[in-house]
Order: sequence, then structure tokens, then C-alpha cells
Amino acid sequence: MAVARYKNKLRDLSAIIYSKATIALIISAVLGACGKNDQAPDQPPGGMALPVSIIEVKPTSVPISAEAVAQTEGAKEVEIRPRVGGILLRRLYDEGAAVKAGQPMFLIDPVPYQNALAQAKAQLAEQKARIVQTEREENRLRDLLDTQAISQREYDNAASDNAIATAALQQAEVRVRDAELNLSYTTVTAPVNGISGRFQFSEGALVEAYNSLLTTLVQLSPIWVRFSLSDNELAQIGGPLNEQRVKLVTLILADGTEYEKAGELNFAASKIDPTLGTQQLRATFDNPDQRLLPGQFVRARVTTGQRDGVFLVPQVAVQTSDLGKNVYVINEKNEATIRTVTAGRWIGKDWVILDGLKPGDKVIVDNIIKLRPGTLVSPHAPGEAPAESPAPPKADQQASGQRHESS
Repeated sequence: MAVARYKNKLRDLSAIIYSKATIALIISAVLGACGKNDQAPDQPPGGMALPVSIIEVKPTSVPISAEAVAQTEGAKEVEIRPRVGGILLRRLYDEGAAVKAGQPMFLIDPVPYQNALAQAKAQLAEQKARIVQTEREENRLRDLLDTQAISQREYDNAASDNAIATAALQQAEVRVRDAELNLSYTTVTAPVNGISGRFQFSEGALVEAYNSLLTTLVQLSPIWVRFSLSDNELAQIGGPLNEQRVKLVTLILADGTEYEKAGELNFAASKIDPTLGTQQLRATFDNPDQRLLPGQFVRARVTTGQRDGVFLVPQVAVQTSDLGKNVYVINEKNEATIRTVTAGRWIGKDWVILDGLKPGDKVIVDNIIKLRPGTLVSPHAPGEAPAESPAPPKADQQASGQRHESS
């Protein structure tokens, strides 16, 4: 019995030792796997260089400019209203078509104004006949007055009648001119060259003088562009603007392309808007092909000069941190080093770097997220295939082989 009990204890002790050894092996395997995963998946194995694209920066010149959202408007936007009232008989233009100054656009019923003109002319003829009579009477009484055949009072009355008739004749002449003018207003003409708008009244409608809006007329060439710049933007380009300081105004259309015609500043507010803190500006552009229409939203770029000795770096190469903006450059050991820079504005897809770089610096433009200061890199030009990374040192290979054998 004692021997059997002793054998059972030995068997239990062996099972416990075997279980502990199994657990130890499992823990070792897990730790080994964790040790293998300590290397970040995006980082190259030890001793291998990270392929990166680089550009060698050179000093260049960039325009001193600022951009703002702008809106186009017609250089002349005219409301076409009748100067006389009446029945609108006909529309004499095509809606949306170009019209020239003086071109007939509407016809208002002219008959009432023709009658008014005929009546004014009849009154004028009557006054002309009357003045002939009063002049003849005055001349006759003057001869009688010389012979003392009539009194002075009778002659004075005749002279007054002639003066009154002369004044009435002048009034009749003015009424004729007014009637002729009103008759001419029954044909509504375009005051300027431009593009006609939509017809607001149907033919046969009653329109009122100066109140009824018949249509609008917009002059498209030249076309104006209104925009404004803030205090901060003005400070970056040298202060408030005027016609003499602005060298060039460029339009950037909604699709990102530049309008082919250069503009000129034709208005600059003499003070800063206290509500918005901006200076109101306006530029004029030739628009012969009517590519620009009033009401379009565009971007206006104002250029005041040129800044020399700056560098252009792709936007993807510039990082922002708590310390400002920085880029990675390559040192003589092909290691990535961080460089703090002073950035200006964007030009296309590039940052303008004002300070922090030197001519010939090699700036890394891709794989930025994988870089750390001191990372060994394998540089190549953008668009070229990266060079093959050097093989790991033999010591690393031997260590790797030993790990495989031990496993």
C-alpha cells in the first residue's frame, strides 16, 4: 500500500511539472511573437534605408499678391422704362439678344400722341394768326397816335395785346415741341449697347410713364468685378490699395482656370469699412466674347509687386506642429532631419517658404508619415523608381539565422 501511494504521488508530481513546462513554452512563444511585432509595419527592417522622393530647392521670385472672392457685374445696368404711358403694341427686339444704343425696343400706341401733336400745331397756327392781327393793330394805332387822332391809352392797349399774343405764341411753340417729344417717346429705344433682358409685360398691356419696368439692359464689355480685402490681407501686400499701387488684377474662374484678359483697378475705397474691416475694391475687364456674365462668383488676385529669394515647396512636404511649420531635409549622411520654416502663402500646389531653407537643400516630399529625425533614407527624384535598398549587414543575417535555428 505504501509503495502504491508513493507511485501515485510521483505521477501527480510529473503531471504538475509537465503542465508548468507547457505554460512556460507558451509564454515564450507569445513573448517572441510580440518581440517580432515591435517593428512598426511601415518602417523598413533594421539597416535598410527608406526610399523617399526629394527636390533640391533653388531661390526664385514670386509675385506679391492677395486673393479674394469676387462677383461680376455689368459696367452699366440700365432699367428700360417708358417715358409716356399707354398701350404697349409691340416688342421690337429678341429677348437676350445684343442691342445697340438707339435701337428701337418697344412701341407704345402713338395715336393719342399724334392727336396731341396735331392739336398743338393747330393752336400754334392760331397764335400765329392772332399775333399778325395784334401787330397790324399796333402799327395802325401808332400812326394815329402821331396825328393825335387817338389817345395814348388806346395805343398802349394795342401794344399790350400784341405782347400777350407774342407770349402765347411762344407757349404754343413749346406745346408743339412737347407733343413731338412725347410722340417720339412712344418708340422706346436702347440708351446704351448691351444685352437685353426678359420682357416684363405682354403686348397689349397698359404701361405707366416712368413706373413700368419693361426690361433691363446690361453692358457686358467691359465688365466690372467687385471684391474686398481684409486688414490682414492688405498688410501682407503692403497696405491699403489704390490704382497706382496695383500692377495687375487677375481673375480665377470657377473651374480653376485664369481668365485670359488682365484687368485694371478702377475703384478703391478711401476708407476701411468699420463693420467688416475690409477695403472695397473694383476692377474692370474686357469681355468681348461675353464669357463673363453679371452675378458670377470668381476669385480676384491683386498683384502689387515681386518678392525675390524665396523657395517653392510642395504642400505635402510641409507639416504643421505646435512649433510652427517644418519640413524634412536630407543631411550628408542621408538621414532625415527636421527643419523649421517660415511659410507665406500658396501658389498653385506649392508653399512659398520665406525663411528656414538654403539653396541646394534636399527636401523630402513623400513618405513623410514614416519619417523620424535620424531615419536613414534612400533618395530619388520624383517620378523615378527608388533605388534598391542595401542588404542588411552580415551580423544581422547571422543573428537572424541563429533565431531560426533556435526556433
